[in-house]
Amino acid sequence: MANYPLPKFHFLVEWGGTRIGFTEVSGLSLETEVIEYREGSSPEYSKIKMPGLQKFGNITLKRGVFASDNEYYDWFNTVKLNTIQRRDITISLLNENHEPVVVWKVKSAWPVKVQSPDLKSDANESAIETLEIAHEGLVIDNG
Repeated sequence: MANYPLPKFHFLVEWGGTRIGFTEVSGLSLETEVIEYREGSSPEYSKIKMPGLQKFGNITLKRGVFASDNEYYDWFNTVKLNTIQRRDITISLLNENHEPVVVWKVKSAWPVKVQSPDLKSDANESAIETLEIAHEGLVIDNG
């Protein structure tokens, strides 16, 4: 049996117990910032590099626009006096049996940008809206 990489087109996004169908998820990134330091009496004429704080990129979610569905905007409008409703989000890459193979767990996410679709009179594609979220942590569970 040959081993093949997993296809990226079969995935599931869950937040607050609600399953929402998305066409695209991007920005699942983690980064450790680099701290550069050099002591004045060091015999080396270069800096040393140490791991610093972790940094998490914003995640972008795209989905089709449906009539009477304002979930993005309702969540975006929970901003009140420096607070917002935060949600834990689970993004799962699924196998052919619809079982999670790789799971990204996003901690304390909140919307920073909602973008409506571009409208074009001669277009022949679905209207897609975009939600960009910030968060405070990303854990990857790969089996």
